[in-house]
Amino acid sequence: MSDLDITAKDFKRRPDPAMADPDKHEPDEHIRADTPANHGKAVKAIARFAGAAAAGALLGAVGIYGMNGLERNVQVAASCGRALEIAERIAPLTKGHVAALVPSERAVSLADLAFTKEDGTKTTLAEWKGRTVLLNLWATWCVPCRLEMPALDRLEKELGGPRFEVVAVNVDTKDADRPLAFLKEINVGALDYFADPTLTIFKDLQRRGLSRGMPTTILIDAEGCEIGTMNGPAEWDHADAVKLVQAAMAD
Repeated sequence: MSDLDITAKDFKRRPDPAMADPDKHEPDEHIRADTPANHGKAVKAIARFAGAAAAGALLGAVGIYGMNGLERNVQVAASCGRALEIAERIAPLTKGHVAALVPSERAVSLADLAFTKEDGTKTTLAEWKGRTVLLNLWATWCVPCRLEMPALDRLEKELGGPRFEVVAVNVDTKDADRPLAFLKEINVGALDYFADPTLTIFKDLQRRGLSRGMPTTILIDAEGCEIGTMNGPAEWDHADAVKLVQAAMAD
């Protein structure tokens, strides 16, 4: 068994971030009834909601989330429907060397994730619209990350092209030359170099409940939506991984 061999039991299914810490979700102050002063407000609020029917329900939703939030949720749900279909299709293939990949069960758009190219130009995943992407976060101080980089490079050599790309984003915060020197040392040449020394991309994925550490690898559809996520390393050039990616790319 190699250093990268993994099984599904080595990883737990990630929690939904909305359920992670219920103590942080305080009731709205206008409908709390835990004090005498607020009891009347609660009764009135309940009465208003009871008599408002569909229009009141909509206004209540807008009050909680805001119109912009609702519109974004609708847009994400519409654009990510295909990704959820793909996730369901590839679920039977999450075994062997890719057993730890968790197919998405909710609409998650990652098109706004930002990082920089080797020349310092800023970009987002939206630039890859139309291509399936395997997004990988790595760092030189992360031993499992270092071990899987050659396999990611070989996967890019095998499948990379107009329909697919491995986008490996380095998150070293110091010594910008070190990651490039490391890649040269291990003869990684097929992967383009991307970086985010601010760790913003990692923090964004943490907030969305997609990353617990590094390496984090996310399979993303042509619309920039999550298909599935793996926390931990894998042999990405193994037949199990190649078959999984090819299935995600299939029309």
